[in-house]
This record gives sequence, C-alpha cells and structure tokens, in this order.
Amino acid sequence: MNDEYHKHWSRHLGRDMEFKIYGHGGKPVLVFPTGCGRFYEFEDFGMVEAVKGFIDSGHIQLYTVDSVDCEAWMAHWMYPGDRGRRHLDYEQYILDELLPFARQYSGYDGRLFVTGCSMGAYHAANLFFKYPDVFDTVVGLSGLYGPQHFVGDYVDDTVYYNFPLCYLPNLTDPWFIEQFRASDIVFCVGQGAWEQDALHETRTLEQSLHALGVPAWFDYWGYNVSHDWPWWRKQLPYFLGELSLG
Repeated sequence: MNDEYHKHWSRHLGRDMEFKIYGHGGKPVLVFPTGCGRFYEFEDFGMVEAVKGFIDSGHIQLYTVDSVDCEAWMAHWMYPGDRGRRHLDYEQYILDELLPFARQYSGYDGRLFVTGCSMGAYHAANLFFKYPDVFDTVVGLSGLYGPQHFVGDYVDDTVYYNFPLCYLPNLTDPWFIEQFRASDIVFCVGQGAWEQDALHETRTLEQSLHALGVPAWFDYWGYNVSHDWPWWRKQLPYFLGELSLG
C-alpha cells in the first residue's frame, strides 16, 4: 500500500498542517479525525487496515487530515463566535488548499467522498451538505450534527450555517436538494454505550432529510454497539462494500 506523509503551511490557518495519503488510485476519500484528533489517528486505531482491501484494489485513496477542533468548536473557553470563525478558517484550508492538492495528486476530477467518526462525522456531514458540488458521497459514523453540545443556545451566522440540524430544516433551494438526491448519503449510529446523543441527533437528521424528500441510508446498529473504534472498524468497510465507488 502506498503510504505518504505530507506537511504543508496553511495560509488560512497560519500554521503547518499535516496529513497522510493511503493508496495509489481510485476515488479520493477525505477522512476527518475524532474531536481534536490527529491525521495519524485513522491508522493508529486500525481503520486503514480495516479498509485495506478497498485501498489495495484501487477503489479508494484516503486523505487523513488533522483537526483544529481544540481551537474551534471544542475550545469551550473561547467566545462562540470566535470558535465559529476559526472553524471557517479550517473549512477554507480544506477547500482551498488540501482538496486542490488532492485533485492534482490523484488526477481525479469528479466529486469526492468524505467520511469520519464522532466529531469527524460532523465535519464530513457539514462539508457534504454545504458543498454538494464538491462531494457526492458521505458516510458519517456516530456523529453530532447540531450545536447544542458545543455552544449551547448561542446562535450567530457562524453557528447556524455550520451545523446541519440548524440549516437543513429551513433549506428551500432546489439546487441543493437535487444535488443531495444525486448523491450517496449514509449515516450510522449504534444504540449502546455513549451513543445516546449521537443516536438522537442522527434520528433528527434523518427527519430533516426525509422532509426534503432526499433519499438517504440511516442505519441504526444494535443495543450492544458502542461509540468506539471496534464498531467503526466494522461499519466503514461494510458501507464501502455496499456503495458504488466508481
């Protein structure tokens, strides 16, 4: 398996950002870590090995990125609006710096795949719903999709337009809805330990997409399925096996 480490200065974040690439071809998959996680987390917790067959076969190429959650939504000592602005800096890093590199490196000119577990699922969902012209596939595992756990009842534009449970219920633009309908949308959550909040917000997300008439696969795993890596190592390869990765 091709395995490369990269470190680039980000003009949007004002610091170095690190990431790894796994694979030699196929559909680029942007992978977000869990809350405050690092680019090597996916490898360290066995997720790369769990999807190795899809990488070695040339179906996918992983780009595992760093987070800035501890400077943004999870920086609870900061004013919420400042956290939102730092999150937007991160979003611009992904869109303006990382993804152009990934496209040039891979030679792939189609829409991309985005995924993540826990806080990574939030990032994956938010980018997919905001930029469906960039992404056509999302797999979110055990995510939180609303702002309450991060900023409580505080709302400004940086909050409202960055949490799917805020903006999707009020979405009326037919362009977005048609893009969603032409995409592969998968959200999964367990019903066991530490999944209660993610379970509630996943069900609310399902209701929002149903109200928009957007088909999506919401998969609720058993009462023994906890918010933890052993289950995510089972879930992601399962969904990859069910999706068209052309």
